[in-house]
Amino acid sequence: MSPNNENQDKIWDYFQNEGVESFSQSRGRQEFLVRHISHGMRVLNIGVGDGALEMLAAAKGVDIWSIDPNERAIDRLRKTSNLSEKAKVGYSQKIPFPDEYFDCVVMSEVLEHLDDDVMEASLDEVCRVLNSNGLFIGTVPARERLNDQKVVCPQCGCHFHRWHHKRSFNIETLTRVLSTRFVVRNSMEKFFIDWESVGLCRKIQGLVKMFLSWLEIGTYGICRNIYFEAYKSSNNTYDSKT
Repeated sequence: MSPNNENQDKIWDYFQNEGVESFSQSRGRQEFLVRHISHGMRVLNIGVGDGALEMLAAAKGVDIWSIDPNERAIDRLRKTSNLSEKAKVGYSQKIPFPDEYFDCVVMSEVLEHLDDDVMEASLDEVCRVLNSNGLFIGTVPARERLNDQKVVCPQCGCHFHRWHHKRSFNIETLTRVLSTRFVVRNSMEKFFIDWESVGLCRKIQGLVKMFLSWLEIGTYGICRNIYFEAYKSSNNTYDSKT
């Protein structure tokens, strides 16, 4: 494992455990994604966060499976969601499931963390585990200004993105990356609001932030996401012997 991967693992060990409340405002995004998954689908979620997507998908009758590199997060998910061995420790560049095993793969807020080699390997793996014409959906930050989230370590002086993001996407660059292996059917910028599980005050705050975001004012200037929906081409087969 490279030092960069070790550093990212340390960051996510904190955010997915002691700092798990950092995912509390992702509920609207998770609800949106689950609406695009059909009842009865066998679905792999890559990167579990606080486990909200798994809970929502299971309630819809989805056969949900998960991987995440953080062992503590997977242990917690197994206990809270009763996924047992359907939740495994693993990386997107080496998915621990068989070829053509899933109807759908979800990667929400993951691709921006990956360097070039890991992203290429991860997309290969998603293609491998998807059924023919399988669905690949997810989100990334839209047009993120990476320097706006740069922080410095007070001990070593190292500068780094606070979430360890390594790349910024717009619709064109994301479509170009995905099109190397998939047929992209939809990609759009969207501001996610948690409509179903918060009170009126939070809904109003969300609407104000959405308005400021579309006007690109101040700190809310770029705080949207890109939702993507792509399909494994029927002629894009994976040969496990290669």
